[in-house]
Amino acid sequence: MLDYAPAHWMAFLSAALLLNLSPGPDMAFILGQAARHGRRAGIAAMLGAWSGTGLHVAMAALGLSAILATSALAFSVVKWLGAAYLVWLGLRTLLARREADPAAPPAPDPRARSLFRQGVLISLLNPKVAVFFLAFLPQFVVPGAGPASLQLAVHGLLIIAVAAVIEPPMVLAGARLAGRLRGHGRLGGWMERGLGALFVGLGTRLALTERG
Repeated sequence: MLDYAPAHWMAFLSAALLLNLSPGPDMAFILGQAARHGRRAGIAAMLGAWSGTGLHVAMAALGLSAILATSALAFSVVKWLGAAYLVWLGLRTLLARREADPAAPPAPDPRARSLFRQGVLISLLNPKVAVFFLAFLPQFVVPGAGPASLQLAVHGLLIIAVAAVIEPPMVLAGARLAGRLRGHGRLGGWMERGLGALFVGLGTRLALTERG
């Protein structure tokens, strides 16, 4: 049903590759959880982020993302919820490290379900992602190639498919590297503090984001 020229796919896949390699709250959360808790945690966070992105794709295909793009109130509500959530995650990481007893046994890893849910929320509560998809995906809609909503959905899902190729090796490498760093107590502590500060910084940046 969908008919595109090879040049179309080359342009789109190049853009999708660059998009998935660019840093952002999703990537920071995924790699951060892999660094803190290992490979399984990173994979759970990654699947959650993909699910949140999938919801953004669905909203773009259905035209719901246009509400965030045109309504200052809706954009602000989602923006502040997302910023508050990122800052809360960062402060929780910092406080947990500060209150930890070096003589106590390590805390149990969070459940995969909890990390999955957090990944969904971090992606879903970033209004810039919704607005980005609303601006990005229509550029690859080709008149006469098929229903516009179907084209938007297919291209959005392909972005997640590209992420499925790029992100798992990054999670595995990050978990392996962090496992070695955790063997050095002081270095592991700085890694935890850096992660907490990163989330606070990302939340602050999101709070300062304008709708334009």
